[in-house]
This record gives sequence, C-alpha cells and structure tokens, in this order.
Amino acid sequence: MRPLPALDRIDPPPVQRDVDPPDADRTAPDRPARRRRGAWRAWLGVAISVAFLLIAFRGQDFGEIGGALERVDYAWLAPALACYFAGVWVRAVRWSVLLRPIVAVGPRAVFPVVIAGYTANNVLPLRGGEVVRAYLLGRRYGVRKTAALATIAVERLFDGLTMLAFMLVAAASISFTVELRRLALVAFAIFALVLVGLVGLVAERGPRERLMRLALGPLPAGVAARVERVTSSFLSGLGVLTRRRDLALVAATSLLAWGFEASMYWTIARGFAGPLADAFGPAAALLTTGVANLATLVPASPGYVGTFEAGVALAVNGALGVPRGLALSFAIVVHAALWLPVTLLGAVAWWRQHLSLADVRDEAPAIAPPMDAASSEVVARRRMTGRARGGSAPR
Repeated sequence: MRPLPALDRIDPPPVQRDVDPPDADRTAPDRPARRRRGAWRAWLGVAISVAFLLIAFRGQDFGEIGGALERVDYAWLAPALACYFAGVWVRAVRWSVLLRPIVAVGPRAVFPVVIAGYTANNVLPLRGGEVVRAYLLGRRYGVRKTAALATIAVERLFDGLTMLAFMLVAAASISFTVELRRLALVAFAIFALVLVGLVGLVAERGPRERLMRLALGPLPAGVAARVERVTSSFLSGLGVLTRRRDLALVAATSLLAWGFEASMYWTIARGFAGPLADAFGPAAALLTTGVANLATLVPASPGYVGTFEAGVALAVNGALGVPRGLALSFAIVVHAALWLPVTLLGAVAWWRQHLSLADVRDEAPAIAPPMDAASSEVVARRRMTGRARGGSAPR
C-alpha cells in the first residue's frame, strides 16, 4: 500500500464546473443564534448518549469490566490500527471518486479533509464532522458546500448498505436475536427509501423539474431563486449515481474500507483471548462491525459515546453469547482505538490547515446558496488584489 500523505499536502485542482470561490456558500452569520442552536443540539446528544450508556451498563459489575481490561494484550492494537488507517485511506479514494462530477481531486488531497472530518465527529455533537468536511472542501477548492454534502450523503448510503451486507453474510452462520432482526429490518427500510429517493432525483429530469416548479411557484422570486440554486448544487453532488463505472468503484471501495475496519475488530479480539477470542471469528467481526456502526447513526454526543457500546453489546453479548461484562470491555477498547489515534492525527491536520474549533462552530453550519455574479466578481477582484500585493487569497 502506498504511504499515507502528509496532512498538509494538497494537490492543486484543475478548473472544474460547479465550483465557486471559497466564500461562495457563506452568509452573514447570526453567531449568537447559531451558538444557541448548537448548545441545544449538544445537550440533546449528551442526553441520548447517557440513555444508551444506562441501557448498556445497567446492572454491570464494573470491577469485572476493569479486570477484563487489565488482562488484555494491548500489543494487538498495533496491527489493528494499521487495518483501521488502511480503511481510512480507502475512504479517501472513495470520496475522490464521488467528487469526480464536481471537481478533480485525488485521494492524497482529500485524505487530510477526511481525517479532519473524523476528528470533528469525535469532538462535535450530532455528526458535525460531515459539515466540517464540506466546509473544508469549499474553503480549499471552492466546491459548493451543498454539493459536497450530497457526495457525503451518497457515501453514508453506501456505508449503510455495506453494513447490511455484512449482517446478511454473518446471518449464514450466526443466529440473530429478535433485536438484531428488528435492527436489520429498520435499517433496510431506511436505506432502501434513501436509495430510491436519491436515484429518483437524478433519473428523471422532466418530472423533477415539474415538481420543482410546483414547489417554488408560491415562493417569492428571491427565495425561489436561492432554493433553486441550492437544489441544483445538491443534485450536482449526486452525479456519481449516473456514472456506472464510478458507482461500481464506490461500492467496491466501500466493501474494502469496511473490510479493513472489521479486520480491526477481529484483531483486537485476539488480545482478549478466552471466550471472546474463541467466539469472535470472521462472521462475528462482520456482524459486530455492522451492528455497532448502524447504532452510531443515532444522533448522540461527540464520539458516539453510548450508542457504540450498546451496539457492540447487542452483537457480542446478544448474538455471540459472550458475557456482557467482557463484551462491554471489548467495546471500550475498540472505541478507544477508533477515537484516540484519529483524533490526535486530526488535531495535527486542523493545526496545519489553520482551522480552529471556533471556525467550525461559526462557519461550518453556514450552508447557503452560492453567491450571485456580482458577489463572485468582488471576491475575484479581492483575489487579484491579494496576488498583486504578494498576499494570499482571502478565506
């Protein structure tokens, strides 16, 4: 495998369609109001996490969990982390494919953005890292944030379908509990509806345009124009759904990336030995990966605290029959391995990209329509002035 790139290495992109100046999606921020909304979302996420932690750890002997953690052979973490970061690199490859209809950027260019997004998911509530990725991509390459978010929506769709595929494969050798069957059915229904909806948006242009005219007709002209621009930008990010070869590549890289992560789960289980290692074969790794990550789709506190542990316990204790305390010990180690290294690496990426938490809180949620031609001309003139003075382009 090729070595991972330096976190500040960004390849210069060629001129592409559907690209705006970095400030293109930004509106004048109402910072106090947005901070209040952010605080409300944060507290909601904390409440959800606390509820899931109570469900997962209710009635558990914490001394038993601590003893299990002391007996773990942590030398297995090194190969486990190698598997994990190999999967992150494959995800960067996948995102570069999803971005092809919008802008040509290679995996080395988007890898730091992916890492920064993962870090944001670990420190911001309610999957804030997805918006951070769109914000960084727009700042560095002028890609409209709504278009970037559309590619991330397709990415999440393929993640969910891959998790369901893992569970289907595991079902051939592992008996599912009632809870697991319900989870699989609910997830299948959700992702099937999302798939049909996204494909429908890009498949039939005529009906889509008629529906847009009906929806925008009652709106004031200015509002209708803004909504139409946002919708057009979002649809451009779904362009990969019309490109069969790229779509096949996205599916293949999704399976490969999550296969690396399932290998990480399997490798860490070797360090526990005893009942867990005996029960944790390849099918168990696929099942646990699928269930744990479907559980993290529930909005929660930063780092998916609570939802992840509940998902792992549902698979390892419920389906595999491993004692619940041991299953929760395994969940804690895997969660720490998933959270800490990428967060530290992402902190370096944030520093090298001059990104602060205040930037993310104040700027990232500002997903708005692109600027009009006059505003774009102003930005262009500012860029020309900056270059003439030897300065950098404004951010």
